[in-house]
Amino acid sequence: MQPELIEGFLEMGIISPARMRAVDINAIALGVTELQLMESAGRALADIALAMRPARVLVLCGKGNNGGDGMVAARHLQRGVETDVCYLNSGTRSGACEHQFAALKRCRVALHPFQCRDDLVVMGNLFEHADVIIDALLGIGATGPPKEPLSTCIAMANSSKAQVIAADIPTPGMRADRICAFHRSKMEGSDVVDIGIPYEAECCVGPGDLTLMTARQHMAHKGSGGEVLVIGGGPYQGAPYLAGLGALRAGADIVRIASPVFEPIPDLIYERLDGERIGEEHRERLVSLATRADAVVCGNGLGPDSHAVICAIAPYCKKAVIDADALRLPLPAAKNETIYTPHAGEFARITGIKLPYDIKERALTAKGAGIKGTLLLKGCTDIITDGNRVRFNRTGDPAMTVGGTGDVLAGVAGALLCHMPAFETACIAAYVNGRAGQVVAAQRGEGMLASDLVDKIPAELFRNSMKAV
Repeated sequence: MQPELIEGFLEMGIISPARMRAVDINAIALGVTELQLMESAGRALADIALAMRPARVLVLCGKGNNGGDGMVAARHLQRGVETDVCYLNSGTRSGACEHQFAALKRCRVALHPFQCRDDLVVMGNLFEHADVIIDALLGIGATGPPKEPLSTCIAMANSSKAQVIAADIPTPGMRADRICAFHRSKMEGSDVVDIGIPYEAECCVGPGDLTLMTARQHMAHKGSGGEVLVIGGGPYQGAPYLAGLGALRAGADIVRIASPVFEPIPDLIYERLDGERIGEEHRERLVSLATRADAVVCGNGLGPDSHAVICAIAPYCKKAVIDADALRLPLPAAKNETIYTPHAGEFARITGIKLPYDIKERALTAKGAGIKGTLLLKGCTDIITDGNRVRFNRTGDPAMTVGGTGDVLAGVAGALLCHMPAFETACIAAYVNGRAGQVVAAQRGEGMLASDLVDKIPAELFRNSMKAV
């Protein structure tokens, strides 16, 4: 995707630490190495320090990548000013930080390790004589108040007369005269520096977005993964079951299929609806089921004749994914959050707008369509928008035109929606479904079945937790 096509969709303002971690990982996946990002960040810190015309700079470094940024800064300061580096010398450094430390040991800087409060106390003259202090102790991953010896280090920096420059964000409890934020601000009052992150790392969904999912706790019990209700079937019997299997493989603990049609899949709970189609006579039963579910997926294999029932049930759903035949006017809307998953034809049906071919115009059209909820517009490039933000997903394969792949996508979204906001859910669901499609296409080509996707979902969705094990 050309940068000029997505430039207008860059988000502005404060970025959360979690989102920034996702962008960093996306950038690395696009070919910008962790060390390149660190080099750019450290060089920016050094330039800001040198602009203050100090005679002496003290760099305080922790063990993580923030500490590595500080070490890069110290390396770039070695020919400009007298530079001292106080670094935490207990525990394990991140790989990138260790790499920078190895290089720093060959530089014309004075290295001062500390492991405890007493080590720092004897370094009081370094804090007293510094003109500038670079705070690279803790980065965006820090949680809770710092413990010793960092708390002593922070107190000594706060008591000094030096100007303090924070690397990305201040260490908790540390004063900051200037905050050098990398890529985007994480808090008000920051000065942003560009570290070379590609546009696509932020505008396109990537592997970093998977880090936004929360891992299931060790004390989890049955139902902790969420309960999904799929309402569909009648004219087309396979669709709701594909959605249900997608939801199970995406982590839902309990998936119920409310349908007039039964298929013998023991992992799915069948909620029998009498008759050939879902109708008004099922309304009370469906309201009861929808009320207990964490998320409801509506429309798969439903046909055009059951829309009034779906509209009546939707306000009782906590959250919902509206797919396939439920994508009709009036648009059903859940009580809290709703995801709509149309392809181009369904988008025209619910908006009266024919989508342009140009991807940028297509995204602008989707963003401005006035749909109240999150829109996952399926296509060669998926477009996800909540009317404010726009994200693009480029995973997938032409073989995924086979019927049923969208049903699996809806089920995946339903499972994720149990625990995540709608916009992030739609982004991750589109990415993972497309990745699964690529894996299947590499094995089966145009002989792909929608059911082939189901077993490939976990490896793509839970790759981070599976690696940890």
